[in-house]
Amino acid sequence: MRVLATFAAAASLTLALSGCTKLETHSPSSVRNAADARAADGKADGKADASGTQARAGGLGTVDCAHTKCIALTFDAGPSENSARLLDILKEKQVPATFFLLGKRHIDTYPELVRRMADEGHEVASHTWTHKILTDAEPDEIREELERPNKEIERLTGERPTLMRPPQGRTDDTVHGISRELGLAEVLWTVTAKDYKTNDSDLITERVLDQSSRDGIILLHDIYDGTVPAVPGIIDALKRRGYVFVTVPQLLAPGKAEPGKVYR
Repeated sequence: MRVLATFAAAASLTLALSGCTKLETHSPSSVRNAADARAADGKADGKADASGTQARAGGLGTVDCAHTKCIALTFDAGPSENSARLLDILKEKQVPATFFLLGKRHIDTYPELVRRMADEGHEVASHTWTHKILTDAEPDEIREELERPNKEIERLTGERPTLMRPPQGRTDDTVHGISRELGLAEVLWTVTAKDYKTNDSDLITERVLDQSSRDGIILLHDIYDGTVPAVPGIIDALKRRGYVFVTVPQLLAPGKAEPGKVYR
């Protein structure tokens, strides 16, 4: 996993998915660098540029991840009965997170938690409606899986998601194309505790800390019993190492995730 994290820091990464299909992903540093280069070109052409400061503003105030040791904490497949406690922890620690939410039995069961996530400054994104593997689905099914949570999240929060995470990280050109149509960028990860395989909070903490590096995107699931109890220790340990927690959009700022592209 440390090798994966190192590769993710490069400008882009091409991975073999299956057969001859290739996946090109974009790292946070490459997105920031491209935005800075565009801003420099704009200044050279005499164009005004105010996007950098605005893009860097977020729940933590102004955070410049080009000069700050940033890391993003993300949670998949909620909300759940554990999410309220998780939100309490994040509020106490003053840490923003990015939530990739499931629709069926989650968004529709805990709408008040979806609203709370948005109200407390977290990034609310999509993890599909039923966790269908998108690469195994027909285009109409993919579109339904992505559009339905978008509509529900927008109804509950007033904001339409711009990010999604494909179940199991499985994606392809068809998924990219439909995501582009729907205004969604795909976000993968560089750190996984595989908390779906263990409820040992100490082991979850150890795995996250072993894999974490600058510009990392941590994948956790607040639906599992061992995960939320591990979060305070993960936050405290990474803060001691000098990390600042940001949302995924903050991690990319002053750049922005583009629909149809994949980030990690």
